[in-house]
Amino acid sequence: MATTDHLGSSLDRRGFLRLSAGAAMAATAGAGLAGCLKASVVTSADHGPLLPADANGVQLPAGFTSRIVATTGQLVAGTAYTWHVAPDGGACYPTAGGGWIYVSNSETFPGGAGSISFDAAGTITGARRILDGTIANCAGGATPWGTWLSCEEYDAGQVFECDPTGATPAVARPAMGRFKHEAAAVDPVRGHVYLTEDSSTGALYRFAPTTPGDLSAGTLEVLVENGTALSWVTVPNPQSWTPTPTRNQVPGTKRFNGGEGICFTDDCVWFTTKGDNRVWFYDIALNWCGPIYDRATSPAPELSGVDNVTVRIGEESGAVWYVAEDGGNMEIVGVQFDGRSFPLCRLTGVSGSEMTGPAFSPDGSRLYVSSQRNPGRTYEITGPFLPTPHG
Repeated sequence: MATTDHLGSSLDRRGFLRLSAGAAMAATAGAGLAGCLKASVVTSADHGPLLPADANGVQLPAGFTSRIVATTGQLVAGTAYTWHVAPDGGACYPTAGGGWIYVSNSETFPGGAGSISFDAAGTITGARRILDGTIANCAGGATPWGTWLSCEEYDAGQVFECDPTGATPAVARPAMGRFKHEAAAVDPVRGHVYLTEDSSTGALYRFAPTTPGDLSAGTLEVLVENGTALSWVTVPNPQSWTPTPTRNQVPGTKRFNGGEGICFTDDCVWFTTKGDNRVWFYDIALNWCGPIYDRATSPAPELSGVDNVTVRIGEESGAVWYVAEDGGNMEIVGVQFDGRSFPLCRLTGVSGSEMTGPAFSPDGSRLYVSSQRNPGRTYEITGPFLPTPHG
């Protein structure tokens, strides 16, 4: 996608970014960010107030509807697959004839992942297991070549590359390191994979494959901070989590308090940290990192317990990051680059759970999201989402 620098030069943009914290960001974001093009457009994408809960216990804005597509321990409608325990991170993949597949992790022991197929009309056509024999599969990420990266969230956790159709067995990718993996996002131009870590002293990692698109070999790096300067440094022993955890092997590693969801768009990496309730971006071209949302300083802190994240970008109306809450009000909350936030949906009648796995169907008309527990349940939300996706 082509980008435009509204300030006219990268120097202006760097100056803007140095000031882009808190109120300064909210006041000026629309005027200048170039690398993260669509994020710089701050037309409000608020869908309006939430209405009383529907028959599924979901509060939605006017014009939106919900349906339940899967419940833990029950057969997915019309299939022989029993929906897994603790549905977590997810993604959608287009299929022939205008259909799609929704993939969902299982954050338990044993863990794994499953998927549901839909035809072009949204009718369920199949469901199956795509990953077995793993532990605490929390989040992950879709690759540009159509696979699912399922991440194990424990100290010796690995990344597993999965076929959403289940036709090809999943494969471990040990070169991507052993640590408390949370989520992954692929830079489709450079082939790098960015990885978050769910630890209060977690790191942000970058995996550089030896051959782009082949995750069997490569170099794992970690983001390091020296004053205001950032750099990527090779992790010396990425597959050795003891006695020195992977996140502590490089001096000066920049710390992130509970890394969670991550996604990639417009040459920027966008990720969340649950420990301090922030949504961050890392601008690759500028090598600059900062928050777009911070609950502690937001004038309207709708979002708390930030977790999984997905993004929609419109040609005119800008970007919206839809963030799932771990606790909070059990909401999916939209966040814009100027820091504004608004609820898209709220699940009622459920306690001791979290919202997980937000992912849009390929045409952008449906959002899939789960409540992880009590019971685990996966929902489809349909409606006039804003912004309209570019494509």
